[in-house]
Amino acid sequence: METNNYQSDLAIHPGEYLEEVLEELEMTQSDLSHRTGRPVQAINEIIKGKKSITPETALQFEQVLDVPAHVWTGLQNEYNMILAKEKEIALIKEETNLLSRFPYLDLSKMGLVKETRKKEERVAELKKFLKVSVLSQIKDVKEFEPAYRVTDQRNVSSEALATWLHSGRLLSEKVETSVFDKKRLENSLNDIKTLMSTQELNYAIKEIKKILCSCGVALVMIPHFKGTKVSGATFWSKNKTKAVLLMTLRGSYSDIFWFNFFHELGHILLHDKREIFLEDGYNNEKLKKQEDEANEFSKNFLIDKEKYNELISKDITPSLVKKFAEENNIKDSIVVGRLMKDNIIQYSDYTYRLLRDQYKFA
Repeated sequence: METNNYQSDLAIHPGEYLEEVLEELEMTQSDLSHRTGRPVQAINEIIKGKKSITPETALQFEQVLDVPAHVWTGLQNEYNMILAKEKEIALIKEETNLLSRFPYLDLSKMGLVKETRKKEERVAELKKFLKVSVLSQIKDVKEFEPAYRVTDQRNVSSEALATWLHSGRLLSEKVETSVFDKKRLENSLNDIKTLMSTQELNYAIKEIKKILCSCGVALVMIPHFKGTKVSGATFWSKNKTKAVLLMTLRGSYSDIFWFNFFHELGHILLHDKREIFLEDGYNNEKLKKQEDEANEFSKNFLIDKEKYNELISKDITPSLVKKFAEENNIKDSIVVGRLMKDNIIQYSDYTYRLLRDQYKFA
């Protein structure tokens, strides 16, 4: 015969059962006190639900009342767990106030959390996803520390940034790569640069991923999350054998994407494996210096410094830009973006804007 056990979600203290057992045995609290050696006040407090049944007390009750010790401890544990769950529910309700700091919709679109409109369910899903018992606790988790180092000058949500980083980390764990080989990566840069000019972005990214995997780098393309305001990030696997490069299509223009892409590669080639790099916004002077170094690496790799200086010594025209790009095997937009960044041509100049193509997630 099948037996179905019903577990109540009401917190019932084992003292209520103790009172029933005493009545059935026609035993007074005083008598139980004398038989167990427990003070009568302690017995009374158990019955009133003010005191817990310890394992020692449970063993004594087993000897006197003929009810197994595991029953008493089981009732006590169940009672404690129900109380804990009630506290957890109350805490979750309080934590719904934090939801606006997290990009829940972005996570749900990626299938990383459950789609739900219920605030309490969203809090529970986020805690499960981030592996924390309290959402506010993420600021003290080492993995998320870099997200809280970014200054607030860009109105960045540290919680959203931490969530974005964690999403990328989880996705990167699914990417199998060779052990990181710095020399091989350096020797592969020109092949990657050639693929950059490929008209079809999906094909270019697919082939670049293959090259990077052979060098020990996992390239993870991830949507831009609301409140993060970052285009890329770099960090290392726990055993330091694999570099991870996260990239979004924030800003959409191809020159911005490729500049940030090689900026992140610069971090991988130039800087400490212990750091997590997020673009700009740091108060730390050492990190600012490393950001500048990564910028210089990207800028000079994309366009040779001497050739660029020669270009800007001339009268800049769209035809000259196109010719320069073709001769140097780079996209027109790379040259245009650099000239705009250096205020040599204006962002508002429609003629040049036509040379800047845009990317977006399907």
